[in-house]
Amino acid sequence: MAKGEYLGEFEHVVLLTVLRLGDGAYGAMVRAEIERVTDRSPAIGAVHATLERLERKGLVSSWIGKPTAERGGKAKRHFKVEADGVSALKTAQKTL
Repeated sequence: MAKGEYLGEFEHVVLLTVLRLGDGAYGAMVRAEIERVTDRSPAIGAVHATLERLERKGLVSSWIGKPTAERGGKAKRHFKVEADGVSALKTAQKTL
């Protein structure tokens, strides 16, 4: 594999978390699940940056949900793992 094609540790954790949460996972939910499962407290900015990087790599896709009153009319950006993301996780498992 070429440089940049391997998953970094945090990318791996975020991708596994989105897969675990299923379609519709969003940044704050991913962060909370990582904290619950790993006992790590990642910054929300690190989670969002990693999700964006995974999307640029084609491993996840995203869409904007409907605005909600509890978020002051703001909409959530939801994520799902794509087939290439599953393939990247399988490759990472074999490599590790």
